Amino acid sequence: MKITKDTVATISYTVTKTDGQVVGRTEANAPVCVLIGHGFLIKGLEQALLDHKKGDEFAFTLEPKDSYGEIDKNLIQTIDRKLFGDFDIAVGNVFEADSSNGPMAVVIKEITDDKVVVDGNHPLAGMTLNFLVVVDDVREATEEELKHGHAHADGHCPSEHHHCCCGGKHHHHEDGDHECCGGHHHEDDDHECCGGHHHEDGEHKCCGKHHHYDEDSEHHCCCGKHHH
Repeated sequence: MKITKDTVATISYTVTKTDGQVVGRTEANAPVCVLIGHGFLIKGLEQALLDHKKGDEFAFTLEPKDSYGEIDKNLIQTIDRKLFGDFDIAVGNVFEADSSNGPMAVVIKEITDDKVVVDGNHPLAGMTLNFLVVVDDVREATEEELKHGHAHADGHCPSEHHHCCCGGKHHHHEDGDHECCGGHHHEDDDHECCGGHHHEDGEHKCCGKHHHYDEDSEHHCCCGKHHH
């Protein structure tokens, strides 16, 4: 069976920058499954998967326009330090900020006595990325999966807290690993850091999932539709 719209693909992959640095990969013995054609993968990855079958291993390169987009300068802002209140902030910390499109993650890039520079771009925005993908399985989606609009792992809906990449963001992460999940950033410049949630270890909780935004660490880039 080939990967087409409304099939469920289970994949493993490694993602590297043009200099060979690994910036994303699935965890050992933990491939991700996704319902194809329903917006849970970045555009370039989903297109590259089409017509492949179980056992295929292949490599391809994605430009920013087909992955995480170009860097949007409107999402890099300088704000008043007072908006962070008494938080003991540091470069690399991530906050959840309010925007016109809902909560979004912003990472602190620079701190002065009275100003803070924050960046709402996806950590891999603006990068050309190399993917090495292995197709572990392909199957028809069930009627329930099509109705729910996402894949079910081992017959369980992810709302039951079973492992699956449906919905785009599910992977454990340790030692500074980051799960970027193939998402797209919001193209808006109307966001504020007041009201954001701070995690001192650089971790943030966004849309119910945890991420690390340390640019020097490795990322877990499963699949994913949106980055907030």
